[in-house]
Amino acid sequence: MITIDGLTRDRGKTRILHEVTFRARPGRVTGFLGPNGAGKTSTLRLLLGLDRPRAGTALIDGRPYAAWDRPLTVTGALLDGSGAHRSRTARAHLRWVATGNGLPRSRADEVLEIVGLTADAGKRAGKYSLGMSRRLGLATALLGDPRVLILDEPINGLDPAGIRWMRGFLREAAAEGRTVLLSSHLMGELAETADDVVIIVAGRVVADGTLAEVVAGHPSLEDAFLAHTAGEGTSW
Repeated sequence: MITIDGLTRDRGKTRILHEVTFRARPGRVTGFLGPNGAGKTSTLRLLLGLDRPRAGTALIDGRPYAAWDRPLTVTGALLDGSGAHRSRTARAHLRWVATGNGLPRSRADEVLEIVGLTADAGKRAGKYSLGMSRRLGLATALLGDPRVLILDEPINGLDPAGIRWMRGFLREAAAEGRTVLLSSHLMGELAETADDVVIIVAGRVVADGTLAEVVAGHPSLEDAFLAHTAGEGTSW
């Protein structure tokens, strides 16, 4: 369970988040939707303890991220890039992260298989395509078999087959009872994935509910989702 209440953040003299409040629940994929610069990544960074809010709280299963002794076993996160040094192989990177979190090194090969990178495990991260880097980042997030997944634009850089795989993976994760929070600026990206949708614009939550409720309350969103299913695709 992700609980965000009254989250407010300033950058210099500019307020970039205005009392952001929403929930992401177990067993559901929550889409966090908004245009570029709306405050999605800022919210996720606060949730992961990478920045400090001016006011409000961001909790994972009732605690701040930093309060967990072994956070990787509770929360897996994918933000920008894979997190791996360009000179390290995917397997070496994952084994290093696993060791640092008290996890067996064998877990590296398990998550490489889950994300479809086994054949490229010995390739240096600097040689990876954008889509492969996203898969490696996801593999890192999965090392601790976490019950909460926080993913920032995870489909970015994936080819059509990779997008289908990612959607299936996210649905399976929710079916296993995990909490999945997925950010995107592509409205159509959530049409076949999200159970719930939170829309943020200019640092303010403007809609929050099930996918059906949000689409019904915003006709322009419904048009966007219909355009996506017809193969046109739509973004903010």
